[in-house]
Amino acid sequence: MTDSGKNAILIIIGNEVLSGKTVDKNGVFLTRELRALGVEVQRVVIIPDDIDLIAEEIRTSRGRFDLIFTCGGIGPTHDDVTLAGIALGLGKALIRHPKLIEMIEQHYPPDDLAAQGRLAEVPEGTELIFSEGIRFPVLCFESIYIFPGIPELLVSKFEAIKERFRDRPFYLTKIYLAEKEYVIAETLRDVLKDYPDLLLGSYPKLHHPEHSLMLTLESKDRAYLEAAGENLIGRIPKEKIVKIDRGKSAGDS
Repeated sequence: MTDSGKNAILIIIGNEVLSGKTVDKNGVFLTRELRALGVEVQRVVIIPDDIDLIAEEIRTSRGRFDLIFTCGGIGPTHDDVTLAGIALGLGKALIRHPKLIEMIEQHYPPDDLAAQGRLAEVPEGTELIFSEGIRFPVLCFESIYIFPGIPELLVSKFEAIKERFRDRPFYLTKIYLAEKEYVIAETLRDVLKDYPDLLLGSYPKLHHPEHSLMLTLESKDRAYLEAAGENLIGRIPKEKIVKIDRGKSAGDS
C-alpha cells in the first residue's frame, strides 16, 4: 500500500453558515491549500456555535486525524464559544493567557479591554505561534489549529505558518476524453482492481466543446501513478483521448 501521508479534518463553526447568511469560503480555501501541501483533507464538518457540539467534535477527531483545523467563533461576542468548546473537549480549563493579555493591552484602548479581554481566553496549555506578517499569533493545542472565521484573517494566518504542514506532494494526471462516463465505468473499476491505492476521479463536463469527461489520477508515489496511468490509457480507444496532462504536483494543478 502507498503512503498517504498526513490527513486532516476541517471543523467550520458558525450559525451564520448553517443558516445560509454566510457562504463558507474557509473550507474551500483550506482544502485546496492543504492538498497543495500534500495533506489529504478527509472530512469537512459544519457545526453551530454550541459548546457541547464543538467539544464532541474535538473528542471524536483527536486520534483519528493528524491535523485538526477549526474556523470561526473566536471573537469577543456572546456567540464566540469555540475556545470554550475546545477546552471542554480537551478536558482543560479555559484561562486568560498572560502574553495575550499583554498584547491586547498594547493594541486596544482601555475602554475596550473588558470586552476584548475575552480574546485572551484559551484552553490551558495552548501554544501561541508567532510569525512574520500577522499581528496576533495562531492558537494551537497539539495537533489542533484554531483559526478565525473572517476569511481575510484566516488566509493571512494560514499563509504565515503553512510550511509546517508540508508533506510529500500528491502527483496528478488528468485525462480528457470525448466519451460518456457510463461507457468507461467498468474500465475504471478494472483499473482500481489493479491499482487499489490510486485516487481516481471521474467528472463529466456538460456542453464543453472539446471533451465530455475528465479523469483525475492521484498518488504520492509518482511511479505508481505513471504505471496506473499507462494501464488506464491502454484500455481507452486512442480516438477518444483528447488530451493528457501527466504527473504534475497537485499544488501546480
